[in-house]
This record gives sequence, C-alpha cells and structure tokens, in this order.
Amino acid sequence: MVERVTGVELAPASVWRLLTVRLDWSLQRPQRTAAERDESEIARWVAHEWPRIKRGH
Repeated sequence: MVERVTGVELAPASVWRLLTVRLDWSLQRPQRTAAERDESEIARWVAHEWPRIKRGH
C-alpha cells in the first residue's frame, strides 16, 4: 500500500519501524470476550451475590 500511495517500495521491517518509532503507533489486538457472556447476569451477580460472598455469609 505504501508503494501504491507514495511510489516508494519499503521492506516490511521499514514499514514497521516507520509506524512504531516515527509515528508512535502500537500493535493493538481486539479484546476477546466470550460469545456466551451475559452482561445483565454479570451485573446482577456483582450487585447481589458478590457482597454476600464478601461478607462471608
């Protein structure tokens, strides 16, 4: 893509260096979450069960 846009051919290592060192970009990966995750059930558990467990009852 760099060559297509600028007309300059760069090695992959040079592109990596350009992005990370000169432009201060970092490698970012999507955060993995379970497909079965039920946010409402998690909120209910944190609100009701966790305080009970934390108290020791």
